[in-house]
Amino acid sequence: MRDHPIPPVTEPLQYRAIGVVRGVYKAKEDDQLTRGILLDADGNELETVVLGRVLTLMRRHLAMNEPHLWVVYPRCRESEHLHLQIAGIWEPSTLSPDQAGAEDSLTEGDDFFSVRGELIYTKPETGELVVKIRQQPRADGSRPLPFKIQAKGTVPLEHLRHFVSLELRRQGQALHLERFEVIAPMPTRGGKSKGGRGRQATGRGPSIQRSGRAGV
Repeated sequence: MRDHPIPPVTEPLQYRAIGVVRGVYKAKEDDQLTRGILLDADGNELETVVLGRVLTLMRRHLAMNEPHLWVVYPRCRESEHLHLQIAGIWEPSTLSPDQAGAEDSLTEGDDFFSVRGELIYTKPETGELVVKIRQQPRADGSRPLPFKIQAKGTVPLEHLRHFVSLELRRQGQALHLERFEVIAPMPTRGGKSKGGRGRQATGRGPSIQRSGRAGV
């Protein structure tokens, strides 16, 4: 068993969008668990769907009227409206009580998200940014369409069209930037990197502290 719900990165340009949210899942209909909302401690309702492999786990092992730490894939279909896909749960005390060393809480805290992809939009003066995520081909060889993750935070314009790694924190219906790392310029069709001379940009941006809560 892994000691963390978010797996380590195995490739420098590895795309992903994954996070954890603690809340009570409420299905829209009693006989249909796949669609519903995730209700957090502050009363925010997050539109949520449950991926098929989690349904059996929910039915057999979880008290559905209690909050759990869900492993989720975020989507931003509308501005200021977060959509979640439940892909798992992090609760070793319930699911693997015989496993020593794994705790139900994470050092990063609740509502932590890791997003890696191409920075396609950044507007520092308004604190807006958008990252494009490409998905792995399906088993039948087809390629899912890329999707975009919107976030609040400041990344300088010079890093546009670079591959970035973002550490985000959910606040209500939005994801807020806490740290970022610029991995490399995105390659063009001709093989050269965007950003000039194939230069790789590295570095870590400043932590962005939220009111009343420190960043990781």
